[in-house]
Amino acid sequence: MFPLTFGESGDNLMIKQVSGSEEVKKHLGDLGFVPGAVIRVISSHNGDMILDLKGTRLAVTREMATKIRTDRVEIKE
Repeated sequence: MFPLTFGESGDNLMIKQVSGSEEVKKHLGDLGFVPGAVIRVISSHNGDMILDLKGTRLAVTREMATKIRTDRVEIKE
C-alpha cells in the first residue's frame, strides 16, 4: 500500500484507505475516492494529479493525493 502520489501515468490503482480529518474524508468520499474504487492516473506533475475515476477526470493536489492510499491492480480488457 502506498500514497497515490507514487502512482505514474497509466497506472490503475485501487483505493485502500483514505486518511485525514473527517471533513477531508467526506470531501474525497463525495468525489468518489472510497476504498475499493479503481482509478487510473492520467498525468502527474510535482504530485498534483489528473485521474480517471469512473469515467470522470478529476484533478487532485499533492496534499490531497497523499491522503489516499492505494495498491496497483491489473485491469483485464
